[in-house]
Amino acid sequence: MTGRDWSIQEIARLAGTTSRTLRHYDDVGLLPPSRIAHNGYRHYDEAALVRLQRILLLRELGLGLPQIAEVLDPVTPRQSEESALETHLALLREEQNRLARQIASVENTINALKGGEELMAENMFDGFDHTQYRDEVEQRWGRKTYADSDRWWRGMTDAERADWQQRVSDLGRDWIAAAESGIDPASAEAQDVARRHIEWLTGIPGTPAAVPGDAKGYVIGLGEMYVADPRFGANYATSAGGTQGAEFVRDALRIYAEGNL
Repeated sequence: MTGRDWSIQEIARLAGTTSRTLRHYDDVGLLPPSRIAHNGYRHYDEAALVRLQRILLLRELGLGLPQIAEVLDPVTPRQSEESALETHLALLREEQNRLARQIASVENTINALKGGEELMAENMFDGFDHTQYRDEVEQRWGRKTYADSDRWWRGMTDAERADWQQRVSDLGRDWIAAAESGIDPASAEAQDVARRHIEWLTGIPGTPAAVPGDAKGYVIGLGEMYVADPRFGANYATSAGGTQGAEFVRDALRIYAEGNL
């Protein structure tokens, strides 16, 4: 490795994160700077860049900061940096393959619709695996929750599933547009999107949102999860990067839930 290093502002820009996040990583002992300049600015060398790449990869996989620290600094080292990155690469390639299948599936549907061709239902949902979070759902909300929602999903017609996916896409688009517009989460426009979001949630059998009296706490907790879990926060990522979009969604959902649920 060379002796070059980068300022905290440069690293934040290159990594699509914020200086505040990098300072937080330092505060919790996850990513200390390589040196601190005379002006107090943090600087990072190539070894720190490799470590930051691993941190961000693990965040993408849904790990919290304490779990990431355990992976990066185990009591008994088990993997070299190269070996660990190879594992990450394999996981990323799996996700790349899943996304490529989704893209091909949607492209085929568009082409069929444009050409007036018959839709091939068995190909329309390739790459859309609603069972991938089964263990997590059962752990958070119980086996009955997963079983009820799974039964609901499998009982849908192809057209109903396509409509559901479109509602998800529309909500994501409208949340991002609202967050980027600079409006207040309490504004009428933001609260209308929050209302639609909660109506969508309450339409999924088995979730706490569908149970009278349970929805408020569930919605507020879900908003917090959107910020804390990058897998979900990515659905609301704005051009500014970071968690700004997810924070907007969380705040708007909390305001709506506290006033209406």
